[in-house]
Amino acid sequence: MTPPATSPHRALGGAVAGIALVLVAVLIGAAAQRVTATPATLAAPAAGVAATGRTTTVAVTADGMRFHPDRITVPAGDRLIIEFTNRDRRRHDLVLATGARTPIVGGGGTARLDAGIIGGTAEGWCSLPGHRQAGMTLTVTTTPGTGSAAATGHDHSVPAATPEPSAAAPRVDAMAEPGAGFTARDAAAPATPAGRLHRLDLRVQEVQRDVAPGIRQKLWTFNGTTPGPVLRGRVGDTFEITLINDGTLDHGVDFHAGALAPDEPMRPIDPGQRLTYRFTATKAGIWMYHCSTMPMLHHIGNGMYGAVIIDPPDLPPADREYVLVQSELYLGSDGEPGDLAKMQAERPDAVVFNGYVAQYAHRPLTARPGDRVRIWVLNAGPNRTTAFHIVGAHFDTLYREGRWQLRPDDSGAAQVLDLTPAAGGFVETVLTEPGHYPFVSHVMVDAERGARGTIHVR
Repeated sequence: MTPPATSPHRALGGAVAGIALVLVAVLIGAAAQRVTATPATLAAPAAGVAATGRTTTVAVTADGMRFHPDRITVPAGDRLIIEFTNRDRRRHDLVLATGARTPIVGGGGTARLDAGIIGGTAEGWCSLPGHRQAGMTLTVTTTPGTGSAAATGHDHSVPAATPEPSAAAPRVDAMAEPGAGFTARDAAAPATPAGRLHRLDLRVQEVQRDVAPGIRQKLWTFNGTTPGPVLRGRVGDTFEITLINDGTLDHGVDFHAGALAPDEPMRPIDPGQRLTYRFTATKAGIWMYHCSTMPMLHHIGNGMYGAVIIDPPDLPPADREYVLVQSELYLGSDGEPGDLAKMQAERPDAVVFNGYVAQYAHRPLTARPGDRVRIWVLNAGPNRTTAFHIVGAHFDTLYREGRWQLRPDDSGAAQVLDLTPAAGGFVETVLTEPGHYPFVSHVMVDAERGARGTIHVR
């Protein structure tokens, strides 16, 4: 028999709610579709449980990165049928530990899952990367005797138990030398374009990349690199970005440099789809862009971020201009995506500038004595602060989060540019003597994890 339908509740608490509220509007509705679950090998009833010959049918919806209800109680021995509806625009499935599963269902779609005879507790989850760990779980339990199934919903901001980080992940040696053929990412800042309209195709690509000597990870990227391409313009410039999803998962993009309703331009799109994101830059700074798909922690933590520089008006020239994006690595198994459980536990394997452990310690940035060096710094996080410092240098210029805080004609100087996740700015210094000037995050544990490099003045 079919129990009365229950009203779904959007269960987004704590930090997850803070991130997800901007996306609530984009997670509603789409063209309906219907798919049929592929037959699965079903577990036999638990010992001592006889089949009743009855069938219990329960409606389950996916909405807001949760199942509603997330707990189903079935009379022991009944056959369970789950009528699954996906109310998100994002794709989801439902997998039970018994082996029964639905296909992946698009937004607005439905599927029918035959769970077989229920003789004990069975866990369920969405199998798309990160969804289970972000809270898309469901429990099927039994009650003795006859009667209808009970379906109950509970609010959870995180799963009841956070999985332990992968034990199979490789270990980072932050002091290891890369091979002779290693080429560091070019940290030079792009020149400010002359035009006022900037168009870019931003392709989602899943690539295997070295992130440290001898360690490869499967990264989700924009245009094949982590960080993605650095964009640049001036206040008043318009950016027209075409997001093209060449990956296997749904992805979106959020440009902090734009100020506009997120409903449509930041919505996640399925593999093979594209969307156009257009914004006009009205404020100066170095701005983060990143994947806007939940769980954002996983998508940012696995490489989907980049920087947009909007020059402050009348920005003076510099002799050398570099861009450093700090981020964290949470390694999964060799060649696999990053480990969301480590991200949730804030246990990074490495902290890096521009996507690779200590790359500029082995392939230094360069300058000449007397050069004015400007370094733009963006902290992509997703979790840790940075305290950017150059050993042996004073910063006579400091610009943080859209505001000049220090100019060359001021009497003082700064020693550090401190930035929370998603914050950015730049510093300037003049290195007068030849030599090697190390730069680090002065959060020293992170410097020792790989957030370090060198400027070679010669």
